[in-house]
Amino acid sequence: MKLELGNIFIKDIQFGNESKIEDGVLYVNEEAVKELVLEDEKIKSVSLDIAKPGESVRITPVKDVIEPRVKVEGRGGIFPGIIAKVDTVGSGKTYALKGMAVVTAGKIVGFQEGIIDMSGPGADYTPFSKLNNLVVVCEPVDDVKQHEYEKAVRIAGFKVAVYLGELARELTPDETHVYETYGIMEGKEKFPDLPRVGYVQMLQSQGLLHDTYVYGVDAKRTLSTIISPTEVMDGAIVSGNCVSACDKNPTYVHENNPVVHDLFEQHGKTLNFVCQILTNENVYLADKMRSSDWTAKMCRFLDLDAVIVSQEGFGNPDTDLIMNCKKIEAEGVKTVIITDEYAGRDGKSQSLADADPAADAVVTGGNANQVIVLPKMDKVIGTLDYVNTIAGGNEHSLREDGTIEVEIQAITGATNETGFGYLSAR
Repeated sequence: MKLELGNIFIKDIQFGNESKIEDGVLYVNEEAVKELVLEDEKIKSVSLDIAKPGESVRITPVKDVIEPRVKVEGRGGIFPGIIAKVDTVGSGKTYALKGMAVVTAGKIVGFQEGIIDMSGPGADYTPFSKLNNLVVVCEPVDDVKQHEYEKAVRIAGFKVAVYLGELARELTPDETHVYETYGIMEGKEKFPDLPRVGYVQMLQSQGLLHDTYVYGVDAKRTLSTIISPTEVMDGAIVSGNCVSACDKNPTYVHENNPVVHDLFEQHGKTLNFVCQILTNENVYLADKMRSSDWTAKMCRFLDLDAVIVSQEGFGNPDTDLIMNCKKIEAEGVKTVIITDEYAGRDGKSQSLADADPAADAVVTGGNANQVIVLPKMDKVIGTLDYVNTIAGGNEHSLREDGTIEVEIQAITGATNETGFGYLSAR
């Protein structure tokens, strides 16, 4: 499968009478976007704001971060099964708006939504502080159920991202990258001497607002399966979960998964990037055993030499991570696992809820229990009403002087387990 990905760099966002992209500036018609969002009867009101790198701005509680894209040539459309019809994506030509994102925020859904600071020490922990962000703040109608509100805001974010992506359809990209994977036999013939490497991505699927969607299907309803890595670049995987902000994968991360991009960088040079294997993170032991069994079988059937396994979340999913690692290693396939740690504020507690000697090649995204004091910001987009109750906070987090003391668990993307962040350890 071959995808040509064209990048269009956005250096600024401004509100204007017409939505368009001109000389690297994204102009947004505020009323047109609001009308699009308010098509959902579960959203009572919506406001838009712009947050730029370096500004004294705090966005909270953050629900999702999305990069606008448009399918220019090839099958299907962006976010298949969600916005576009169900069709296999990942081939043809796609344009992406780089340097900006759509961020959804508003009244809290769960208790694990996060914070993005655009400046100060908190900005150093989140990659999203480096983007020009169009923030969509949604207020739900009264008495709406939590899962209904989550879905309404999730879909609103995707609709806005697709609307903005369409503005790039007739533009010429600033740069273009080509990504291509091959069939099993074709790949063997093309790269006979290169190790066959796969990527096992564990998708958060514990339910109760802990969901990820693949072509519109809740991942907990699926068995482990294989996709081409280019499919994620067209939005085949999207976030629908409220796990701790530090290690959740917003949709932006799925679209720009660094494991996928790093493996493509070495594809045909030092390795043969064969495929991406998707597996879920369920709650019950039988489901964990079934999914890890299927994942290990696939690695063996594909004659892989090695895989990278990435996790999403912590605690209960640590068991899935170690099960996958043990079983894949038992099939003779080398594994490297990517996780983060909850090692206590002093860093002295056990980092993972599970462990095994087979997990001898581990990359960490940092300790989520690390404490940080976030300075008061001149502007808050969203509300500070929930800072004391989000994961990583406590009843004393929001101080009288406007500063916030939290664990970095509360910062969106701080310890991301695909490596989409800045922390690690040796």
